[in-house]
Amino acid sequence: MDLTLVVTFVVLLVAAAAAWIYMTRRRSERLRGRFGPEYDRALHEAGDQRRAESLLEKREQRVQKFQIRHLTDEEKHRFAEAWLGEQARFVDDPPGAVLNADTLVNHVMRTRGYPMAEFEQRAEDLSVEYPKVVENYRVAHAIAEHLRGGEVSTENLREAMVRYRALFEQLLETRLVATEPVHR
Repeated sequence: MDLTLVVTFVVLLVAAAAAWIYMTRRRSERLRGRFGPEYDRALHEAGDQRRAESLLEKREQRVQKFQIRHLTDEEKHRFAEAWLGEQARFVDDPPGAVLNADTLVNHVMRTRGYPMAEFEQRAEDLSVEYPKVVENYRVAHAIAEHLRGGEVSTENLREAMVRYRALFEQLLETRLVATEPVHR
């Protein structure tokens, strides 16, 4: 065998290995940047980087098939008013406000075009577009589920409302500001 042919083969093999390593790192960096804390969660659950990244990419592909839309100004206004009503309700009925907030978030998701499968699927779908607040959804929903089964502390209910609000604002693509009553 010709020495030049062997050297060429080794150089090509090294270049291919370097390209594969580079592409793998780029993939990991892209997914970590896109999913943030959700990347770490997927890694922990999958127990293996390649499997976790494959699952995250499948999420992206699944969500790309959805027809997610922006809310109209009228829908944003209507949902914001409903949220502010639940926020005000929290003073007199914290459990009712939290349960209604859970329902309201699901209604906004449905209106925007998210399929309303079981909870974990909804959370995974949200993680593609809202990786930084999906944990809020998970925690708040867990509190709401616990509430459906029994007692929950007022502090936990307050935490649920705060977390739902962060997700709600992301879904509405606006900050919620309570309007002051008009005095005439």
